[in-house]
Amino acid sequence: MFSNKRLGVLSTSGSRLGARAKNSRSAYARKTPAQRAASVIIAFAAPLTFAASGTAPVGYAALVRQVGPSVVTVLVEEERISAGQHAAERATADSENDEVGALIRRLLSGTSGNPGRSDGASSSLGSGFVIRSDGLIVTNRHVIVGARAVRVRLSDAREVTAEVIGADAVTDIALLKVSAGRLPALRLGSSESVSVGDAVIAIGNPFGLGQSVSAGIVSARARTLEDDPYINFLQTDAAINRGNSGGPLVSLSGTVVGVTSVIFSPSGGSVGLGFAIPAETVAAVVGELERHGRVERGYIGIYAQALTPVLATALGMKTPIGALVTALDPQGPAVGTLWIGDVLLRIDSVPVTFKDLSKITARLAPNALANVTVMRGGTQQLVALKIGRLPDPISNPALTGGQDTWVPALGFGVADTTTEIRKAIKANDEPSGLIVTQLRPAAPGALAGLKVGDLITHVGTTQLAAPADIAAVTRPSRQVPLLLRVVREGSATFIAITGEVEP
Repeated sequence: MFSNKRLGVLSTSGSRLGARAKNSRSAYARKTPAQRAASVIIAFAAPLTFAASGTAPVGYAALVRQVGPSVVTVLVEEERISAGQHAAERATADSENDEVGALIRRLLSGTSGNPGRSDGASSSLGSGFVIRSDGLIVTNRHVIVGARAVRVRLSDAREVTAEVIGADAVTDIALLKVSAGRLPALRLGSSESVSVGDAVIAIGNPFGLGQSVSAGIVSARARTLEDDPYINFLQTDAAINRGNSGGPLVSLSGTVVGVTSVIFSPSGGSVGLGFAIPAETVAAVVGELERHGRVERGYIGIYAQALTPVLATALGMKTPIGALVTALDPQGPAVGTLWIGDVLLRIDSVPVTFKDLSKITARLAPNALANVTVMRGGTQQLVALKIGRLPDPISNPALTGGQDTWVPALGFGVADTTTEIRKAIKANDEPSGLIVTQLRPAAPGALAGLKVGDLITHVGTTQLAAPADIAAVTRPSRQVPLLLRVVREGSATFIAITGEVEP
């Protein structure tokens, strides 16, 4: 779940457990299996905090008893992923021979886990919370996107089917509905009710362990992340991990001030940098989703950059204000109205800043006519711009369910790739290619040293565009070898397949 070109690894409510420091790993390896299991469990126990007198523990038990019954686990049966995506995941996954990693995975496997499945489907989980007693539930969109089926496990252990009322890609909020009688509900409050330094708790189901509570403070307000320019996140140091996505961030008054969504983590685990979508944003989106099933936002279809003093001088401006248009969406509403090199100063009566441009345009009503003040050619001009509708992100093309193709003469399977798959296997610059999905031992491909996850781009000097381009090749020999161009770990090389072990 969760995301992509961000600082370090910015993922949707955590990622797989990262590698531990070498000294921790070696110390762990010297323990007996029982000691290892105990140390993993102890590592997840939160320390008590004490009052200033040092005599009595200060806890959140009463608050948890109040809000805990409203927090649910969201169980998702994901769509079948393509053979190419599966091969890419195998190529980039941690080794299953890692003893510590394997033990942790066994200990943290949820009750819904089913590692024996072979139909290409998989299951995942997230968190959510009831906001209305008739069964209305908030979670993250990234938890349920691409799901074939969604179920909700309630606090009383009942599991019920959930209907997806709507989901909003921009804010990563989804709204579910279950029929389970009257349920205890939480109230969406206001993130303005908490200040930096105020205590908060996060409740969810990290790693499938079951409902867990972590405590912390509001670390910062109005954080804007590179890939989420539309949200002013709350930052918290309360531990947030995989499975917490969609759970509530609760103030000491018992109201929800945010929905936990993403973490910043160089290692993949919680490092005390969690981010929550403010409750005001959630409330507005939930209202739209319940009424219309989607949220309509404005879009003007430009790319822009901030102005520097030097750029401002070059453009004939005294101060570096506004946003400089660097490109136009060729299908966007600004074509013919705005020009590359324009500096946006105001949209209607709202002053434009580069930092807030995405938020300003998103608040505009689609199909409305806006008066835009621009600096063009050294003079201010007023132009009328018809606002478009912000498009949804393109669906992940890796989730296609595509099967692989067997190449009999070479003894391996290949599948089509997408841009995302090639990026995952460090072949970003390749325009096409086929990924190796399986290998028969002692067959020509395996003997030549091919691995699952290798990208084959050429047979000889012919670019491969589809599995049919290689499926019908004849069996190679030492007299008639087959030349392949292969990309592995970002490096391209040619290999000659002969059907024999190469020296």
